[in-house]
Amino acid sequence: MLDDFLVRAALAGIGTAIAAGLLGCFVVWRRMAYFGDATAHAAVLGVALALLFGTSITLGVGVVALAMAVLIHGLSSQGAAVDTMLGVLAHAALAIGLVAVTLIPGQRVDLDAYLFGDVLSVTRGDLAVIWGGGALVVAALWWHWSAMLTATLSPDLAYAAGINPRREQLVLTLLLAAVVAVAIKVVGALLITALLIIPAAAARNYASTPERMAFLSMGIGVLSAVAGLRLAVIFDTSVGPMIICVAATIFAISAISFQLRRVGT
Repeated sequence: MLDDFLVRAALAGIGTAIAAGLLGCFVVWRRMAYFGDATAHAAVLGVALALLFGTSITLGVGVVALAMAVLIHGLSSQGAAVDTMLGVLAHAALAIGLVAVTLIPGQRVDLDAYLFGDVLSVTRGDLAVIWGGGALVVAALWWHWSAMLTATLSPDLAYAAGINPRREQLVLTLLLAAVVAVAIKVVGALLITALLIIPAAAARNYASTPERMAFLSMGIGVLSAVAGLRLAVIFDTSVGPMIICVAATIFAISAISFQLRRVGT
């Protein structure tokens, strides 16, 4: 079954969407979109370093994304200026990565594959990395669910409950780096943040509890991945952008229906 490249692509999209959908809830709740951008854009620099040293792309992306996540965690304590610093880091990392990739001697690199994803070329090894990394992210989030949720709702309440909000923030940033490493093959560095926030934002319009929002977000992510792959094959377009287009359409429908319900009440 795994010899069919479309089956492998679908499985890769589903595995990525599950992890991104769950983590995306915290990204939305904590307004961490800039964190996601900075970590995801650093992935291109990770690609360049991996090609330069002849190592695995996933390993290179993971190491650089992890380093960026730790740096972001340190900057997050700097107060009001952190959004500016995150903006600088995000775009500087992307620019440096793009320049570095083109300067590597003897390498012909398809930048579109890393910027927008190339899920149709996923191998069995890629599937193992995606599902293994995704499973670790989901397991860690559910293990820390109560602590992270409490820290998200109120740092003061977290301290009162014996929870360190800074520690939970660090766990989230590290998990964000892991999702970036496994998702770059599916949607690319420029669209990873969209896969994190759009399904979660759409789910928020239907959810009455955090747990319901988490399950809905994962479901919307999976639906977007499968439908996006199908539409990309039908219309002969790039899969990564089509996945995000489907997710954005679902978000638009959810936002309109939410507004109609508010008007009706």
